[in-house]
Amino acid sequence: MPSAMLLLPARERFGGQRLTAGVAKAMGRADRETGSGGQSTRVFDILPRGWPVAAVTRQRDAGDAALSAWLRADPAYVRPDINGARLLAYGDALALTQEEAAELLRPLRPLFGDTGFTLDAPTPSRWYLRLPREARLPAFNSPDEALGADLFEHLPEGPEGRRWRSLLSEAQVTLHNHPINERRAAAGKTPVNSLWFWGASTLPDHVATSYTAIFSDDEAIRAFAAAAKAAAMPLPARYGTAGGERLFDLRHVRDLAQLQAQWIEPVLADLRDGQVARVTLDFADGARFVIRAGQRWRFWRRPLHSIAA
Repeated sequence: MPSAMLLLPARERFGGQRLTAGVAKAMGRADRETGSGGQSTRVFDILPRGWPVAAVTRQRDAGDAALSAWLRADPAYVRPDINGARLLAYGDALALTQEEAAELLRPLRPLFGDTGFTLDAPTPSRWYLRLPREARLPAFNSPDEALGADLFEHLPEGPEGRRWRSLLSEAQVTLHNHPINERRAAAGKTPVNSLWFWGASTLPDHVATSYTAIFSDDEAIRAFAAAAKAAAMPLPARYGTAGGERLFDLRHVRDLAQLQAQWIEPVLADLRDGQVARVTLDFADGARFVIRAGQRWRFWRRPLHSIAA
């Protein structure tokens, strides 16, 4: 019998929003668990341990990740302000064309080539630096961690970090003066005035998952799903009945009413009808609610009217 996992944001993201009567009853009667590690480690088994984003997405984008180390150098928009600068957009949000990406890369390639790194872009929104496998790199923050925050709080530190901060500054100067950005600004589009380095890694030896299909709008999640030989598909507008062990990545959702109407209530209806054997609600803060049809007999358990931690 198939099951469904809903991957959800931390419970605090929903504030004081309330559960509907049916969802409150099901969650009140559910088995409660505490997930260990991050959500990605509860979805994928990766060896060596870690989250090697650049290498895995490169393998899906270009199929040539095996012999090198990789670093994402995604196009980004940084806005200066009175206290410094903030990362406001990167990657897909910039809606670059392949032609624009190629023109932006042209003056950047010699900058990184002089350091022994090759820069290219198999897709307009995902740019990569090819590095020697033995390259020593500082810790880089993901763009999601830095989005909207003070840029300088998320730049790499230490002696190795200094080198990358210098490269970033040179890249920003090059991009600031690029004619593509003049044309984008004239057309009311966001300029590309920076890069974001992140995801440094080599291709893992092993990626596996218990799910047969993973639905997500996160390109990294879909790349790991493909590496694990699972079906990797964009997230649909709402839950739909289908077979197999399925995971739906809903970490971006903030409207609890929408989440319940389009996802939780339909999957619970499938559970009542015997279409699925188990529904798991996995929250980013580690809370997990495992719901099964037989739990309807737990009539002594009170409904969970709030999902607040």
